[in-house]
Order: sequence, then C-alpha cells, then structure tokens
Amino acid sequence: MTRHSLSDLGWSEHFARQITDDDTILLPARISEVHRSQLVALSEAGELRLIPAESAGAYAVGDWVLTDGTSALRRLDPVSDLHRRAAGHAVSAQRMAANVDTVGLVTSCNADFNIARLERYLALTLASNALPLVILTKPDLCDDPDSYRRQAERLSPLLTAITVNAKDPEDVKRLNAWCSTAQTLALLGSSGVGKTTLRNTLTGETEATQGVREDDAKGRHTTTHRALRPTLAGGWLIDTPGMRELQLSGTSDGLEELFDDIETLAAQCKFSNCAHASEPGCAVKAALKVGALDQARLDRWQKLRREDQHNSESIAAARARQKSFGRVVKEAVAKSKHKRGYEE
Repeated sequence: MTRHSLSDLGWSEHFARQITDDDTILLPARISEVHRSQLVALSEAGELRLIPAESAGAYAVGDWVLTDGTSALRRLDPVSDLHRRAAGHAVSAQRMAANVDTVGLVTSCNADFNIARLERYLALTLASNALPLVILTKPDLCDDPDSYRRQAERLSPLLTAITVNAKDPEDVKRLNAWCSTAQTLALLGSSGVGKTTLRNTLTGETEATQGVREDDAKGRHTTTHRALRPTLAGGWLIDTPGMRELQLSGTSDGLEELFDDIETLAAQCKFSNCAHASEPGCAVKAALKVGALDQARLDRWQKLRREDQHNSESIAAARARQKSFGRVVKEAVAKSKHKRGYEE
C-alpha cells in the first residue's frame, strides 16, 4: 500500500489551523475519488475507503477530510473550490475539484479554440481562487500556433499560456512546473483536445485515448470520472471529463477579475444602475465609440453576468425551498409524535 506524508499530499497551515483539540485523534486524508456511497482518500496510513458524512455531492476530489479510518467525519474548508451549475435540469451547484493550485485550460490549435468558451473557463478558475494556465495542444497541426497563444494571453494578465505537443513526452515535461512538489494541477477542457494524453505522460498511466472527428475537431469522452493521481514530478493531477455544457454560477468575483477593464469603465458611468445601452453619461458606450472597447467583448461580459446572476439566484431559491420543506416535514413529524403521545 502506497503511503504519502501530509506535506506530499499538499497539507498546509491553512488546514492545520482548522484542527481543534477534539480533532487530534483523527487522521487527515485527501479525497482522491468520489463515488455515490463511498469516498477514496489518501493518507499517511495509505489508501482509505470512507463512508461520507454528507451527501456525495458535498465532496470534491482534492478535498481534505478528518477521519477515524472508517468515516469522513469532517470536511475542511478548501483553499480553492472549482464549481459550476450542475448539467441538466437540476437546479444545483456541482463541485468539480478542490485545493487546486493551477487549472490547466486545455484547448487545441484548431476548430476547438474558442474565445467565448475560454472566458467561461477563466471566470470559473479565477472565482475558484486557483491560477489559470491555458494549455494549447496540437501546435504541430497548424501554421502559426503562436497566434493562438497570443489570443489567449490577451484575455487576462492573470493567465499564462503555453503551447504543448501532447504526443511529445519531452515537451509535456514543461508542465512539471505546475504539478511538482505537492502542487496540484487540474485539467479542464473539451473532449479530444489531448487531456488524457497529457495525463498519461505526467502520471505514467496508460489510459486509452479516443479519436477526434475531422469535421468539427470534437472528440469522444475518455475520462469518465475525476480522480486525484500522483505525477512523476512529485505533485498531483486531476483530470476532468470533457464538458459540453459549462454553466456559470457563483462566479461574480471571477468575472470581475476577467473583465476588469469593463468593470472599471462601468464604475465611471453617471448612473450606478447603468445598462450601457442609451443612458447619458455612460463610460462604457463612450469607450465603444472611440474604439477603446470591443463590442463583442462587451456582449460576452453582459451575457456571462446575466447567466451567473440567474443561475446563482435559482440555486439560492432552490436551497431555500429545500430548507423550508425540511422544516415542514420536521414540524409534521413532531406534531404526529405529540398526537400519538396524547392519545396513548
């Protein structure tokens, strides 16, 4: 059984400060897999199979928990928390990964490259408190891969962009700087962009890869679930399944950082509730008029803000309904017990 020290697993003072005197008999462990009724965790005692104390959706790969060796008794507050609105019709948030140092936003130098999608990924990353790294794969299949890198770099001064040939092991080693000595790198991106190939090289695994359709550069899902895996460089990697739907929720801070230029202009508008349409004294419209701001970028900012606000309010309302329903059930149960006691 492979054992890891706490420092190897990424333990830090942030987590140590959350330990109380009552917790000293418990074992810290880091979640490597989340299943419906079981958690797989890594600890100084080796790999553990734990019973979750909360619903499985409350946990994310990368979380730290305190355990007695059988159950996950307490989940510690994460340093970073990557989440989105759950796919489908369910109105809920989905935690994707936790305690990630860097999120590798993987896209290829072909039809998969999409500025609007990258901005979504960036807003998600910045809101999580992790650093963004744009990884541009398949540079050998285009004439000017640097043009893709420059487009990505223009999105935010907070990101780093790098072109990597996923099929060249020596080239992939350039990513070691983000997944060595207990650092955690999470890979996020569409299917078919080379995430599994990158993972295989970084971890030494031999997971099978899938092909890509030539007409739209889209691939089939290879990774089916998230997992925390050790890298050959001494760090950790979380590979996520390719996503066709990425709805933002609770990412207002990330949007503010990503669109800092527009946010700064909006703060200079004459009216605090300016819609940047026909209002007088609108600094945003003035910037558009002189060419200091791109209309397409403004449109994307407004769309993402509306989406994030709508989803955040929907999730908050759904949680409020669930709490209200829970109170009704508890009151009904209490009344039933009281009535039975009175009749007896």
